[in-house]
Amino acid sequence: MIAAATISCSEMATEKIIDSFLSELLSHLQRSKKSFYALVSLLSLCLLAYNSASVFCAQVPFSPKTSPEPALFLPENVAAKSRKFFSISFSAKQPPFPPELKSHFPLLNKNPNFAKEIDDFYPKRRKRQKFAKVKPFQVRVRNFFNKNSSHSACKSRFFMTWISSAESFGEREMFAITSLFKTHPNGCLIIASNSLDSTLGMQILKPLLRKGFRLMPISPNFEFLFKGTPAEVWYNQLMQGNVDTGDVALGQNLSNLLRLGLLYRFGGIYLDTDVIILKSFGGLRNVIGAQAIDLESGNWTRLNNAVMIFDEGHPLVFKFIQEFALTFDGNKWGHNGPYLVSRVVARVGGRPGYNFTVMPPMAFYPVDWSKVRGLFEGPQSLSHSKWLLAKLRQIRSESFAVHLWNKQSRGFEVEKGSVIQHLMFGCGVE
Repeated sequence: MIAAATISCSEMATEKIIDSFLSELLSHLQRSKKSFYALVSLLSLCLLAYNSASVFCAQVPFSPKTSPEPALFLPENVAAKSRKFFSISFSAKQPPFPPELKSHFPLLNKNPNFAKEIDDFYPKRRKRQKFAKVKPFQVRVRNFFNKNSSHSACKSRFFMTWISSAESFGEREMFAITSLFKTHPNGCLIIASNSLDSTLGMQILKPLLRKGFRLMPISPNFEFLFKGTPAEVWYNQLMQGNVDTGDVALGQNLSNLLRLGLLYRFGGIYLDTDVIILKSFGGLRNVIGAQAIDLESGNWTRLNNAVMIFDEGHPLVFKFIQEFALTFDGNKWGHNGPYLVSRVVARVGGRPGYNFTVMPPMAFYPVDWSKVRGLFEGPQSLSHSKWLLAKLRQIRSESFAVHLWNKQSRGFEVEKGSVIQHLMFGCGVE
């Protein structure tokens, strides 16, 4: 009996121990379960936050760094050496924002650089202008001319184009513009340019504006200029990437077409930025200049499009535009410029309905591009000094302007006693 009682007591003690252990185990499991659920909940929240962050991060576009606009290798460009042309000091910095592209253009298989060339030339708006109300191109042009005309200050309409960066607009271009207003104090000048139609551009042009020169840079609108002309379809095809732009810089060829569009829409005088004006164009109307002539026959052999004077809507300018659209070739230098106007004039010359005059080479191109260095050289000897004096007198007597052929002369420095130095003095430039 005692043994049985002892066993029963032992079993009861064991059961109590087991019950106590099970109770503690159950309580621990309950606490662990709550911790487990809490841990699972915490992990779920973290995962949800991560996924949300990933989604938002994927939706934010980051603009790539845009390299500065490259200066195209064109006749209108000026190298650093030619900045010594005469003394004008100014300091301006490029705005810190990249240009905003107006639209996207597909690539051509034949020309993988097409998109880059379009970006370099096609009209762009700076980010600072994004929310500003910008008047249409044609309105700005009309307002500029009409405003000045009301004050009898715009007797002559001049146009230039500038397709390079604003920073490359240097002393030679300043000299050309100074000569323009020296000979045409009541003239007005519009520079069709995207780069100069900016804060930086206005800073660069400030020395000229301070002199009271009536000039304004305006970004061109190609759709307006070419609308209703044969160039409209060609330009639309270009924007769609369906034109082989060739090896010649697209900007150069578009500049050839741009000057024609400006003259056709508004009428006036077009000048390259390396043309120095010596006397008034007041008596000239519907004029283009010969670059070279045949010495035996006296007939012109090549024309040039660096100086053109035409009425608004002139039929010859329309023919120039038509020829550009029909025969465009981006692989031949000059094909869409000087050679183009030469081809058209050779065909339509003498036909009824066209009223224009071809000026002799001495009018605008008194020195051929291959001999332009002679204008920059000072006297080397007595005989050379006599030649320079005779050439200077001839130019002052027979020439309305002098084309400096920047592509060849941009690296030349003006030597003391040279023809160019005397012409600079004549314009009040030292």
